[in-house]
Amino acid sequence: MSPTQLPDYGEVFAEVREVRRAGIVRLRELRLPVLTGMAAGPGGTGSGEPHFPAVERLLRTAVAAMGGGTLQEAAEYSLGLARGTRDWPPADRRRRAARVYGVSVERFRKHQELMVLGQVAEQLVRGAARSLPGDGAGAGSGHGDGRPSLPGGQARQLAAGHRPVTVRAGGREHRLTLHVHAVDLLRDIDVVVSPSNTHLALPEPYKASVAASLRRAGAVRDPAGRIVEDRIQDELRAWTDRYAPGGLPVAPGTVAVTGAGALEEQGIRHIHHAAVAVPRPGTNDYDVLPTDVTRAVTRVFALLAAGPGRASVCLPLLGAGRGGLTPADSLAAVWAAVEAELARGGDWDVHLLVRRPERADLVAELLADPEGGRT
Repeated sequence: MSPTQLPDYGEVFAEVREVRRAGIVRLRELRLPVLTGMAAGPGGTGSGEPHFPAVERLLRTAVAAMGGGTLQEAAEYSLGLARGTRDWPPADRRRRAARVYGVSVERFRKHQELMVLGQVAEQLVRGAARSLPGDGAGAGSGHGDGRPSLPGGQARQLAAGHRPVTVRAGGREHRLTLHVHAVDLLRDIDVVVSPSNTHLALPEPYKASVAASLRRAGAVRDPAGRIVEDRIQDELRAWTDRYAPGGLPVAPGTVAVTGAGALEEQGIRHIHHAAVAVPRPGTNDYDVLPTDVTRAVTRVFALLAAGPGRASVCLPLLGAGRGGLTPADSLAAVWAAVEAELARGGDWDVHLLVRRPERADLVAELLADPEGGRT
């Protein structure tokens, strides 16, 4: 993991689940490259001590940051962090954590446990964000002009979270914004486009995809962090009950509109769920055609045109996850619709979203040479 790059939530979540299965007492036996790197700190390799004490401290800090309540208590029992439980078998820890919520062990395993471990992973990622160079804590002596410095005078350089990108369409230049961060960190965007399958079935909120992250961030929680209103899921279900009853799939390229739930507090107004992934029967895989991506983005702009005035819209690389498209192919499909809309005079504030700096570099390079993005 780069010193200036946040760890991937999905990778963190997977390692937290591995700790739950093994328990704190067996940390030394586990291979946990992401948690070990986070425990070492940005750009560091640790103090030379074995990795497992540092990982345990990291987990304890993350769980303590949950602020108490049933969520923290269940996390402590699940991971073996509660007093006297570090050597408990995983089944005993799960049984005791299920009692915190007053549910059966099986129900806890399928529902609350995933939410609890997902919250641990979120706290870990948030802690990593706070400890990035330039965060303020331990920022070194600085340069005297507000710029932080590393020991020995080496200048710090953070990856840009937002990059202006100039593109040409319709014989004119247009300015886009490229976001390099998780989707739930977006602020003041009218419409965020979320990739979906043709059944418009949202992934569970503990997962790491764009759709899961939006569902998680749009949910309303109680003071203990438990979801009390799954607003985006509820609105999308109402949409499918009206337009695709009986669980029937919609046509690829269909776009369903919902509110943004709790994300409205961040200035997000609507989520446009773009049905671009067609499930393969009998498998967990999907097929995504670039033409369906272009069709969906074109539909997004048509919906924007039906609304009042100029709007901002943020587009991820649709189909570039489990859909199987390469980032370049996804961008080419998205850009085909964006370019057509801008060329015909569409006055939209267009934003693109990627998670990793290396993908941002690729996007910027392809947009500087749009013909290259179509190869």
